[in-house]
Amino acid sequence: MSRQVSVSRVIDAPAGRIFALLTDPAMHPRLDGSGSVLAARPDGPDRLELGAKFGMDMRLGTRYKIENTVVEYEPDRLIAWRHFNGHRWRWRLNALDDHRTEVTETFDWSTARVPILISLSGFPRRNRRAIQQTLDRLPTLVGG
Repeated sequence: MSRQVSVSRVIDAPAGRIFALLTDPAMHPRLDGSGSVLAARPDGPDRLELGAKFGMDMRLGTRYKIENTVVEYEPDRLIAWRHFNGHRWRWRLNALDDHRTEVTETFDWSTARVPILISLSGFPRRNRRAIQQTLDRLPTLVGG
């Protein structure tokens, strides 16, 4: 059983420009298609790198705060952060040429402490829709 939901799209922008957006936590609320990411916590880093911890103000029914840790990082190619439960949000960038990039966003709960709870929760289905909406926003944000 797969415990990942991924959506890919080709974006008319160089990988470096997209990666710069993804590594800026302050941009995550504008990028997020789910409507649940409200703001980056003010005490976090301006740029993400491997091992960076960053907090976000969130809303999923009610408001809450969450801390994330960057657990995968390859400049201009890959970034992933882990939530407290161990599940990950991963962005993989594949530069097709100097101006186009295939972008894949993945919600990966195979690394979660109790993945069956996420499987039963309905989050995978909702997250697929949110990922599609996020990728719809991406071209405008990167000027592509």
